Amino acid sequence: MPESVVLLHGFGGTGRTWDGVVARLDRERYMPLALDLPGHGSERDCERPITFPRCVARVLERAPERFSLCGYSLGGRIALQLVLAAPQRVRTLVLVSTSAGIEDPLLRAARRHSDDRLAAELRTGDLEGFIARWRSQPLFAGEPPEVGALARTDHRRNDPSALADALSGLSVGRMEPAWDRLGELDLPVTLVVGERDERYRALARRMVALLPAAALRTVAGGHALVLENPAAVAGVLQGLDPEPRR
Repeated sequence: MPESVVLLHGFGGTGRTWDGVVARLDRERYMPLALDLPGHGSERDCERPITFPRCVARVLERAPERFSLCGYSLGGRIALQLVLAAPQRVRTLVLVSTSAGIEDPLLRAARRHSDDRLAAELRTGDLEGFIARWRSQPLFAGEPPEVGALARTDHRRNDPSALADALSGLSVGRMEPAWDRLGELDLPVTLVVGERDERYRALARRMVALLPAAALRTVAGGHALVLENPAAVAGVLQGLDPEPRR
């Protein structure tokens, strides 16, 4: 029986983000389920407001009874919340380019304000302008042009109003930080980060130190690893990746 693997995309993406990874998985061993998160793609008419608990509930509703879970960026933060809420449902956890939240209350408030302001601009309907602004972040600097093109194509699969609701409701500024709960995750966890993604490499090292059973994989690429290096991400999911580099 193939292993069910639930895949959660990052902000502004859809389940199609995972196309390159899914194409490289051994379908005799794995049954991937790449979901659209609330406010994204086919989930544009989801219940409002869009919140982390509602995202967790929606994923659990659509997922099989037991599964492995892999989340990228925002999807990784939702995956963390899901495992903490329903640990009995998840066999293994893979977090790609993910953090456990913002601990400083003042920094969280600033991020909420920033994301709410950006969401208000997105509600005007200028999706192309938003995409250009989002992809110009330093987080994506240095990525190959074809990766940016794939990301922009995925962004265009979204409805601007629904995406604005997701941006505001799922802001990392509205996420309860999970740093002090990482020790509760008594299951195998693998963190995957790109060599160019210095900020998230530091966050991953800290998370690995706090998790009971975790490994860190550093692979070629930047933040958008699912698009830039899907072979490496698929390799991690299949246990085919090289020895971890810390």
